[in-house]
Amino acid sequence: MTSAGSLWQQIFTFEDYGALLELVHNSLIVGAALGLVGGLAGVFVIMRDLPFAVHGISELSFAGASAALLFGMNVVAGSVIGSLVAASVIGVLGAKARHRNSVIGILMPFGLGLGVLFLALYKGRAANKFGLLTGQIVAVDTPQTTILLSMSALVLVALLVMWRPLMFASIDPEVAGTRGVPVRGLSLAFMLVLGLTIALSVQVVGALLVLTLVVTPAAAAARVTASPVMLPVLSVVLAVVSMEGGILLALGSSVPISPYVTTLSFTLYGICAAIGAVRRRNWGRKAAGADAGRAEVTQHAGAATA
Repeated sequence: MTSAGSLWQQIFTFEDYGALLELVHNSLIVGAALGLVGGLAGVFVIMRDLPFAVHGISELSFAGASAALLFGMNVVAGSVIGSLVAASVIGVLGAKARHRNSVIGILMPFGLGLGVLFLALYKGRAANKFGLLTGQIVAVDTPQTTILLSMSALVLVALLVMWRPLMFASIDPEVAGTRGVPVRGLSLAFMLVLGLTIALSVQVVGALLVLTLVVTPAAAAARVTASPVMLPVLSVVLAVVSMEGGILLALGSSVPISPYVTTLSFTLYGICAAIGAVRRRNWGRKAAGADAGRAEVTQHAGAATA
């Protein structure tokens, strides 16, 4: 049996940490970029109720990456193609939430099944297979870093261009439509941007746990603030902290990166949820006190009149 001490050393080991740090400098750079685009895209994922879509797109992204791995192609390119195909199908066929969930429910098992098939046929290193599902921290080489940063810049520019009309369409699509905002076109455009974001995230955190980067930080930020300025800022900060912290914690262990990123992200969500609950309770007390004060003034005014 494995002792508790041995298990702890597998999870947290910081021997030769400085030397190991050199191996993941590309991952740290890419992780910061993913935190930025994932945190921003996550704001609209929460506003438009798309967490299920994120999971569906990640399954097709996994299938595309697995196919690329099997046929000796670029894994990033395969992941992007799978994500964009899924995002396009969901965006075109799933305009309404009810239809969208049905489409996603059909795509998810299909994509996962294809990915499992391709990985079963792949005869290369087992670490490559496992990494597509749960992420790798040392697999990002310099050429991949350049590609991922370029794609992150493209996603960032697209989000900045569509930010205001997309925010309007996300808050009140009917009014936005009457004001001339191309609601349907924006929805499809955002799905494609979301597909790129997910394809990027799969390269580091894996296909199974991409929700922790694109959904959890924005959901945590929404528990603390509703400000249109502070919400995306806080979402980005939480996403970057989760990514960079997860990479640094996973560096000295034999455990994949994903448990560290997900644990950090969940912990931050719990902290934000607690802060939000305390604020709501305090606001409730203040509101109750104000109501009691108004009632007392009204009562005294009525007595004086009488």
